[in-house]
Amino acid sequence: MSEQYIFTVDNGTQSVRAILFDYKGNLVAKGRQEIEPYFSTHPGWAEQEPDYYWSSLAKACQKLWDSTDITPDQVVAATITTQRGTVINVDENGKALRPAIVWLDQRRSEVNGDVPGIWKWVFKLARVEDVIHRFREKSQAIWLDQNQADIWDKTHKFLLLSGYLTYKMTGNFNDSVGSQVGYIPFDYKKLKWAPETDWRFKILPSLKLSMLPDLVNPGELLGEVTTQASQHTGLPVGLPVIAAASDKACEILGSGGNRPDIACMSYGTTATINTSNTKYVEPIKFLPAYPSAIPGAYSSEVMIYRGFWMVSWFKKEFGLRELRIAEERGIEPEELFDKLVTDVPAGSMGLMLQPYWSPGVRDPGPEAKGGIIGFGDVHTRSHIYRAILEGLAYGLKEGMEALEKRNGVKIKTLRVSGGGSQSDAAMQLTADIFGMPAERPHTYETSGLGAAIDVAVGLGIYPNMDEAIEKMTRVGQVFEPNSDNVKIYSKLYHQVYLKMYKQLQPLYKSIREITGYPE
Repeated sequence: MSEQYIFTVDNGTQSVRAILFDYKGNLVAKGRQEIEPYFSTHPGWAEQEPDYYWSSLAKACQKLWDSTDITPDQVVAATITTQRGTVINVDENGKALRPAIVWLDQRRSEVNGDVPGIWKWVFKLARVEDVIHRFREKSQAIWLDQNQADIWDKTHKFLLLSGYLTYKMTGNFNDSVGSQVGYIPFDYKKLKWAPETDWRFKILPSLKLSMLPDLVNPGELLGEVTTQASQHTGLPVGLPVIAAASDKACEILGSGGNRPDIACMSYGTTATINTSNTKYVEPIKFLPAYPSAIPGAYSSEVMIYRGFWMVSWFKKEFGLRELRIAEERGIEPEELFDKLVTDVPAGSMGLMLQPYWSPGVRDPGPEAKGGIIGFGDVHTRSHIYRAILEGLAYGLKEGMEALEKRNGVKIKTLRVSGGGSQSDAAMQLTADIFGMPAERPHTYETSGLGAAIDVAVGLGIYPNMDEAIEKMTRVGQVFEPNSDNVKIYSKLYHQVYLKMYKQLQPLYKSIREITGYPE
């Protein structure tokens, strides 16, 4: 009997990947299609054509099948994991009515008047009026109803990208519980849609339960590959499509994060640190714990919204020399960028960065901005680059300490994934700032692997998540902390970094009042 494999679609912000994993968690073949994250027709908007994702998946699948001798009939099931919070309006035939609003979008709806009924007083007594106001401001559903009412009136289903790709693959308006992250009426504690009598629907009056997809748990059946999807992807007609979860949730699972004493850090477009728990633990007050890729479990997450995007920003604005030299030498640019980091001592010779490059869901208020202090004539762009990495690590360490406090559990293990984890310099720096070993998983494609684990348990290949994690995940490389650097970073973290926001907050507020930024 020939070997059998699990097929994973991983639609991230920068690319779409079609991946094959074996039952031991080994990546055996991959097709990768780079994508434009978004286009913008107005300042702050971020949109993308839904069919662009689907056509990009076809190209990724073609690259996959061209790269391997494995044939589609050796695939036992398919699964889908995607970027979070990207929404798509479709009609009864599943046709997109407008471009997708991508999770990076910064538009705001007009919030006029109070929440109707008794909820106004409930929110006032609970002192969460500001939280509810920001939720309504950021709701794409409210914005669409206010500004594109004709499209909203035609909307049959309001889907996340995961739900849209599930429809394109199976013809069913289904989605995974584990993919529900965004400004939608999802009950994060009960892991299901809220009833229409719930406050979530009261603050989203134009959105009806009937407009949302049916939800199934990770590991359960979403549907089967249709004839049209088979022609598009090369997968067999009737192949089971099994529910996974969002890319971050799958990344945690693929990194082996199934306990609150394991912190899973992602150096991605959004940098995050997460712990998994069977208990519902809000990482920050009024910020929900998100659904885990493990059925019935939760992921407590602290994020830095623009995260490793800041590294991409640096490379674009200041790293053209390295990019050009790398192309001439035929090497990866990361080799040269890592040298920029290692040429600078720990602490960047006093240069300290606060990584609030874009407002996001975090402790600092909406006025927070990025800050760099400590400049002197000794500093070069190499120091700035290292300071960016250090600032991200400081911010995520602060998040880890918050999670330890909220969970009541000391973190013993640190796993690091995402694009930034491929940098040895970033991994070493992380180990030094956290003062503990930083473990890199055996595969870069941890989100795809996490989705494959959901399939493996759902099909009964493994009896439970713990055994599947044991058999399909492992540590690839461990970076031990340097004791001298740990001492320097500990002092800078406690004596400088933790005090920066408090000191700079009044100035950030003044900047916002004078310029209007950030919105």
